[in-house]
Amino acid sequence: MATFVRPAHPWPTEALWQALQAEWPGITVEVAAELDSTNETLLTRARAGDRSACLLVAEHQRQGRGRQGRRWISAPGDSLTFSVGVPYAPRQWAGLSLAVGVAVAEALAPEVQIKWPNDLWCAGRGPAGEGRKLGGILIETVGTAPSTRQAVVGIGLNVRSPDGGPAGWPDPRNRPAGLEELLPGIDAAEVLRRVAPAVVRALHEFEREGFAAFRARFEARDLLRGRTVRTTEPEAPEGVALGVDDEGALLVHTAAGVRTVTVGEVSVRPC
Repeated sequence: MATFVRPAHPWPTEALWQALQAEWPGITVEVAAELDSTNETLLTRARAGDRSACLLVAEHQRQGRGRQGRRWISAPGDSLTFSVGVPYAPRQWAGLSLAVGVAVAEALAPEVQIKWPNDLWCAGRGPAGEGRKLGGILIETVGTAPSTRQAVVGIGLNVRSPDGGPAGWPDPRNRPAGLEELLPGIDAAEVLRRVAPAVVRALHEFEREGFAAFRARFEARDLLRGRTVRTTEPEAPEGVALGVDDEGALLVHTAAGVRTVTVGEVSVRPC
């Protein structure tokens, strides 16, 4: 059943729970007004032996985080932060963040693209047409059985563009985007209604078929393809992004030939 945890705003929790049952029977839905981190909450439960499937939403995260421990700033109503935790046993994990990104992008708008390996961007919304960051995906796991792990998929999306605080954004290229720019009038509850079933459906599809089921769909949303990029990979410090391989690794054409990037950071070189 759905669990209501004193949210400050109305959420379509019961309707969402009904929709998710068709995708993942037994999943629960929880909405909290405030948490440290939706990912950390579900990881803590998994470490304590809770292997149930759960969608956990926080109107405000006090200690939300992205890749490499970066802080994710959220504000009630201005952003959507949630995590999906499920017992998971795919044949391979490579490409999962891209598959989730495909599901989120397709559920929102044609202008939403994926910046390898786990960011969502609004295409063409930057001052030079290069796009601006809309949100991100953080996937973490906990071992629960010899062949199964508890996967926790955290997603943060800006509903409205953050104002950058009192100092604003000195460089407008770094100002994040908000979904209201693409979908005027949308709120966090409607974003969740669109995105959550798509994510859970994608988790099932990835578990059965791996990244192969998503590669062509990712290519249609690939922000980096054809652009000059810089990476932290010593063998591919700079080159032109050529898309991804069958396992979701980034292909970069460098002066020394095509190199494969599987970890690290990628930045688009300013024109």
